[in-house]
Amino acid sequence: MERNEKQNTDNADQIAKSMLAEEKDKQRETTRRMNRLWLWLAVLFLVAILIWFIFGLGLFEASVQ
Repeated sequence: MERNEKQNTDNADQIAKSMLAEEKDKQRETTRRMNRLWLWLAVLFLVAILIWFIFGLGLFEASVQ
């Protein structure tokens, strides 16, 4: 009887650890997705600034001549 209770406790501990590990994995994946999103937003922002700068130079050159 005592052995069976210990086995049940061990199984419960393993299940709890497994659930915690799964939750941490989900959190890491969510963090990874958010980091990728911010990275792409930063790239798009920099491209927009670059296009605006090049366009601004073109207008400046056209108005000088």
